[in-house]
Amino acid sequence: MDDETPHRSSEVCHTGGSVEGGAGSESPLQARAAFLANWDWESVVSHNRGVCERGSAQHGKNPESHERIARDWQERFQVETFTLAETLDFLRACHRAAPFLFFNGNTFADIGRTLSDYLFSELPTSRRRIATSAVAHHIAGVLDGKSMEHILESLFRAAEFSPGDKVRTLKGSLRGVIVKILDDGRVKWRAETGTEFLGLPENLVPDD
Repeated sequence: MDDETPHRSSEVCHTGGSVEGGAGSESPLQARAAFLANWDWESVVSHNRGVCERGSAQHGKNPESHERIARDWQERFQVETFTLAETLDFLRACHRAAPFLFFNGNTFADIGRTLSDYLFSELPTSRRRIATSAVAHHIAGVLDGKSMEHILESLFRAAEFSPGDKVRTLKGSLRGVIVKILDDGRVKWRAETGTEFLGLPENLVPDD
């Protein structure tokens, strides 16, 4: 929900956790907090109702799964902390269970997008936009956990390069090598096509 933001940011810490098989020791997915503390089940229902209204669809509950997911959600809501990885997996599972008649993907992906937009606020805007998109696509079932993990970890790497380092643009449309680090912090890099570019280091990531 647009007016819901995590109020327990001071409780976020780093510990174990993974999405579909494991996150590295420096993965942002290991952050641990009460991520759903502001989302009781009624707020989720209300959000789905709003999404359905905007999409001109009937809001309603799926009799085969709504009661079970509502119960699971409230149990999760009352527990103090989970890792971000566990929370995103839970949102993905809720989408798959389809507790509502329509727009389950939009509903739970929106919640994940809101959480990640807040949690990733230290990232430059361009990186944060890609990170929140990756989270939403994972919850909606479009992006697998390993791919999401790789995207997030690459976006969180410090943008510190040296001449000769291989890099790519955030969306991966261009790859190349760092030619020079300028005094003002910008980098000159040469794409595989031979074209040279000047840009900010936060718009590039290491090309492993």
